Amino acid sequence: MSTVTAVRPVRRPQLDLPGQAHVAEGPHDLSGMYTAHHAFRRDLAAFAAAARRTPVGDAPTWRALARRWERFATVLHHHHTVEDSTLWPQLLDLADAAGDAAGREILEAMEAEHRLIDPLLAACAEGFAAMVGSPDAGTAERLAEQAAAARDTLAAHLRHEETEALPLLQRHLSAAGWQRVEAAAGEGVAPRDLPFFVPWAAKGLDDASRERLLGDAGLPMRVLLRVFRGRFERGEQVAFRCV
Repeated sequence: MSTVTAVRPVRRPQLDLPGQAHVAEGPHDLSGMYTAHHAFRRDLAAFAAAARRTPVGDAPTWRALARRWERFATVLHHHHTVEDSTLWPQLLDLADAAGDAAGREILEAMEAEHRLIDPLLAACAEGFAAMVGSPDAGTAERLAEQAAAARDTLAAHLRHEETEALPLLQRHLSAAGWQRVEAAAGEGVAPRDLPFFVPWAAKGLDDASRERLLGDAGLPMRVLLRVFRGRFERGEQVAFRCV
């Protein structure tokens, strides 16, 4: 008489970073997703504080903040574009095929929340540019309010995504589907972006999390971090000197 041994689903070790709302256990390694979320939370908290505390007449710091905002917004826009074009459509089809009406509702909310965030980011970009071109106390006050609203709105979205949408990803998405998402994410990072992107992603991670990230990325990422980390940190000190 033969017996059948049940095969347990693969559960990849997941990162659990400061500010992260939930760890979605499952077969896909979400280290890149969680690292990006950590960086977005970190940056928006710093931008909101800098917009509130930087003196109106501190032109070099405002210029550094405006340049740094452009880099941040570019990464966040690409992250959301990959989700909107590659991740959510796959999951919507899979949720529908599984008869998962609650899953569809969650995924539609993800798309709607992105639409709420975009105008807040655009307002912040305009505010930082205005503080470079024609700074005044009124513009600084509006920018501080807009940056705080962007921080809080994105934080709510990331919390919703981590607690509800990423478990859907783990439940429904195939290995091939996740590979398509990761490939789309990688296509948006050009070689010229890596001297910023690598130390940006690593900033604020504890040693174990940073080693996990670098171990997954391979030796070239370790070299890039070692070579460009100092330059990145000097730029951070200028932009966020009042934080």
